[in-house]
Amino acid sequence: MKRILFSAFLSATFLMACGGPSTETVVDEVEVVTENEWISLFDGETFTGWKKFGGDEVGAAWKVQDGAIYLDATNKKDWQTADGGDIVTVDEFDNFHFQVEWKISKDGNSGIMFFVQDNGEYAYPWMTGPEMQVLDNDGHPDAKIRTHRAGDLYDLIESSEEMAKPVGDWNLAEIIAKDGNLELHLNGTMVVSTTMWTPEWEEMIANSKFKDMPGFGKYKKGRISLQDHGDEVWFRNIRIKQL
Repeated sequence: MKRILFSAFLSATFLMACGGPSTETVVDEVEVVTENEWISLFDGETFTGWKKFGGDEVGAAWKVQDGAIYLDATNKKDWQTADGGDIVTVDEFDNFHFQVEWKISKDGNSGIMFFVQDNGEYAYPWMTGPEMQVLDNDGHPDAKIRTHRAGDLYDLIESSEEMAKPVGDWNLAEIIAKDGNLELHLNGTMVVSTTMWTPEWEEMIANSKFKDMPGFGKYKKGRISLQDHGDEVWFRNIRIKQL
């Protein structure tokens, strides 16, 4: 939160019958608190502020290309990429407004996870962090499953509207989390709205693929993660505002 200090000066001239002097009154310093500011999470040139999930330096398959974070998925390893893996922010966040632009390759799959725990207890970010899906809706087979399409809260809530752009186009994704209230926005439209950590939230998880993951959707503070799902994907203009 940015704070600005300034001194206000108030001048008052008192006219006396005999022409008395003017008097200047100085008001004490006043602290003005501005709204929280956007914090850049990617400088367009380096991986400062990011690390490999469960490790240190970001894997070599992740590259900086034309001002974007790019996953070079040339060398597959199982369902991910050799020397890739999911990456996470060094910092953790609780109440926030997160923005990122993404584009996906043909038939590609990726995701943006939040409230991720990277403490050695969990093997993957998706064992703790809910995910906003990144997908080629026109080509990837996951698009046939409700709640698995671009913009969905993955395997939990489907988007209210189809807002994803075609392969090769940039999409603006926003995640807003404040005191349990969660909104997902895609290309300027709110597509998901829900409340976390309620009995209804727990029931939704119990009916999902995450039902046997005791840490999923439980944490109220954590890292942001970009997913390596073995396909080329690009992310740029990544920033966050603490709420």
